Amino acid sequence: MMERAPLFLSFVIWLMQCCPTVSVTVSTDNGRVEVRENSDAVLSCIFHTEREQNPRIEWKKKGTDVSLVYFEGHFLGSFAGRASIDGATVTLHRVTQEDAGEYRCEISAASDNIILGETNITLRVLVPPHTPSCDIPSTALTGSVVRLHCRDRQSIPPATYSWFKDDRPLSAPRQANATYSINAHTGVLEFKTASRTDTGQYRCFASNGIGPPKACEGKHMTIDDINVAAVVAGAAALCLILAVIGCGAYYAHRNGYFSRPHKLPTPTLSRSFWIAECHDAAHISSQNLHRTEDMPNASYSPPPHDPQDFKHTQSFML
Repeated sequence: MMERAPLFLSFVIWLMQCCPTVSVTVSTDNGRVEVRENSDAVLSCIFHTEREQNPRIEWKKKGTDVSLVYFEGHFLGSFAGRASIDGATVTLHRVTQEDAGEYRCEISAASDNIILGETNITLRVLVPPHTPSCDIPSTALTGSVVRLHCRDRQSIPPATYSWFKDDRPLSAPRQANATYSINAHTGVLEFKTASRTDTGQYRCFASNGIGPPKACEGKHMTIDDINVAAVVAGAAALCLILAVIGCGAYYAHRNGYFSRPHKLPTPTLSRSFWIAECHDAAHISSQNLHRTEDMPNASYSPPPHDPQDFKHTQSFML
């Protein structure tokens, strides 16, 4: 059994030499390319074929959809007129953030046994810092918490931040009882308990190692003491106003300004009419239209009301 093993191994080696596997091979010497914005990016693609003399070269860009970059000897889309090819290596000129992404080089060799080979390259476009936006309050009160914000949303890689007060750098404090703190990644400068010594001009710098740091325009911040005398005087004035309003309301209520007016009694005028239908005669009696209190001796006797003498009697009150 041991004698047959070397024999079998020799046969396999002979078979591989007589019938080699013919395939296309594709590789790159830089799978991750990083270049600055508006510079040139070289996407390397190296291939080797055994039989095919004119392989087909294609470049594609991956994303939500795969888009063609180079096909049938021409650059397509936004790459037309600003890209060149040497062999299978592509150079993109004046790259922008829209060019960043993953690219694939595909080589098709119809005469080889394995007819397709590919390699992937990632392009990252670096962006230097832009002028950051700064939020610095103009005034604050002593003892309050004050936050200053600085942000640059366009730099790649993300920027780190540093703060200056009166053109002097503020170093990140190391003491636990420090009155302020700096977050270099978020750009926040926070005063836990602001004091008058924190008054000054502040500005922020953004940097990411790609280009020169950029700073926002400096702004002056003033820390004022709380005016206790003014607060007390205002409270006293408010109490005085409320007291005057309360006294006025009490006086008006006591003198009946808030009571409903009483209606005077309306003089009552009455008239009595009766009509007798006996012997085709009518008798009308009316009360004197003067107030009773003006005629103390006046007396009134109603007319006789006998059912035998009158068939119908009707009385109207006016």
